[in-house]
Amino acid sequence: MRKISIIIVAVLIVLTATGYLIISNPPHWLLNAAAKNILTSLRLEVDDGLHAVLVGTGSPLSDIKRVGPCIAIIAGKKIFAVDTGDGSARNFRLTGLSTGALDAVFLTHYHSDHIGGLGEMMLQRWAAGAHKKPLDIIGPTGVELVVDGFNRAYKLDTKYRVAHHGEKTVPPSGAGGKAVPFALSDKENDFAIVYDKDGVKVTAFNVIHFPVKPAVGYKFEYKGRSLVISGDTAYSESVIGQATGADVLIHDALSPRLVNIIHDNSDLLADVTTERITKDILTYHASPEQVAKVAQKAGVKQLVLTHIIPPLPSSLLKNAFLGNAQDYYKGKIIMGVDGMLISLPSNTDSIRIRRLF
Repeated sequence: MRKISIIIVAVLIVLTATGYLIISNPPHWLLNAAAKNILTSLRLEVDDGLHAVLVGTGSPLSDIKRVGPCIAIIAGKKIFAVDTGDGSARNFRLTGLSTGALDAVFLTHYHSDHIGGLGEMMLQRWAAGAHKKPLDIIGPTGVELVVDGFNRAYKLDTKYRVAHHGEKTVPPSGAGGKAVPFALSDKENDFAIVYDKDGVKVTAFNVIHFPVKPAVGYKFEYKGRSLVISGDTAYSESVIGQATGADVLIHDALSPRLVNIIHDNSDLLADVTTERITKDILTYHASPEQVAKVAQKAGVKQLVLTHIIPPLPSSLLKNAFLGNAQDYYKGKIIMGVDGMLISLPSNTDSIRIRRLF
């Protein structure tokens, strides 16, 4: 028995030593296998249909769990992004989507938290796809100014990358973005089809985000499936109109109760403007209860909340955030998180939701 114990101890020592050596100086075959596993995981494959990936679900308020607003839309073989908040290019890749495959970006409005990552998104798309034409940036009046600004800011970077990698890898003609503006009237319910190709139709519609004008939401349709993205808005009848009968409504939401708590304790923060800002933002975002009423009136099959204000340090605060919203919408309300995939397969009427990271 003593000999057996000695043998076992000896084997454990050898295994421990071997494990330490592998960890401290891993062999090439192990590193290669790990690299293949990581690179394979960074490739999202979905069935034919309409899909939304919540790339970023945050707001201007710092949130370690959420990057700035961005929703990727997959419709057949097309890939779009709606808004490009700070950090969205990084998360775009983490979901398994290739920035090089991006067909266009749709902007809802020009608040900094919705455009902060646009330059990096344009750069990553160019560098990953060897494109010879710039990325289409579709948005309401004013998008020309935004795109021109980012193109100018990245002009030197573009020159450096061409010099480093060569024109074949990063064709100079494909750098940056191309503004594709559209205009809506001041009527609250005005809308227009702004994209209609390869079976994918996108409708832009006015929302209420005063004093921000223009501000729009988007409706995506593909093979009988539809989803609506509100953009930033207060309670809006136009969202109800566009979302009527839609499969999914993805709507921004702000909890007045939680924001008011921050407001009442703003003197504890170093930021001298917090008291005023936490009062002002209540006027141009919908509460969870208001969003629930919009979804119920529109008859949407699934409601998903995004652009979460304020940040929630714990999932235990979910019910506090939602308040009485569940009283107004008969379906389940999903709190969106970064990396969430919402799938609408073309051959069924099902809605599938899962986390990608």
